[in-house]
Amino acid sequence: MGSKRKLPVLTTDRLARLYRMLLMLAKAPQGRAAMLRRLNLDVRGFYRDLETLRQLGIPMHSEGGRYRLLESIEQSAKRLPFPDPGLNLHEATVLAKGGSPAHRKLREQIRQLTGKR
Repeated sequence: MGSKRKLPVLTTDRLARLYRMLLMLAKAPQGRAAMLRRLNLDVRGFYRDLETLRQLGIPMHSEGGRYRLLESIEQSAKRLPFPDPGLNLHEATVLAKGGSPAHRKLREQIRQLTGKR
């Protein structure tokens, strides 16, 4: 198995803000001032969030002071790490039942934590 990139840990508030930012960028190119205002961010927070999106591999382009998303919102959302939902082990085990890739991923995480096969 290849090495995986360490994903940034996101709070629920930050995930929501990053997702809103992606929605804005997916609709049309956006200027920094408009995003600061609509996302209630300061300049430092704005650039910190842009850097986080870049670290997550979300392709964006900046030209003439306007930013735009270079892929669909659906593709970008797949790259956002979901914050810890605060589940107990039993709840996670119940949610891991199923055959989808998400179910398998959760089962593997449970196996790694518990050592059970």
